[in-house]
Amino acid sequence: MAYSEKLAERITELLKPQKKLVIKKMFGGICYMLKDKMIAGIVENKLMIRCMKEDYDTLLKKPHAGEMTFTGKPMKGFLYVAPSGIHTDKQLQKWLDVGIEFAYKSPPKKKKAK
Repeated sequence: MAYSEKLAERITELLKPQKKLVIKKMFGGICYMLKDKMIAGIVENKLMIRCMKEDYDTLLKKPHAGEMTFTGKPMKGFLYVAPSGIHTDKQLQKWLDVGIEFAYKSPPKKKKAK
């Protein structure tokens, strides 16, 4: 499964100011991470955004947003944004800000016991 390299370039450029940004290829696409948390990704030509669970239902009602059903069922806290909702850098940045907020406001990951 390929992902939109043009969208990847746009996201990478908009996220440049974020210190310690990590970009990884996964899920047949690409993902962007801050503070060891996935904040955004690309699956085919759709933007995937991570959000706070308490904001999920409100964000889902926004134009161009949809449930992420990568596993076959909705994943609360993950949204797809259709290409029509990220034509401009301003539109794209608003969605990226949702993911950035997730990275900074969500609790730290629990360390796995060895």
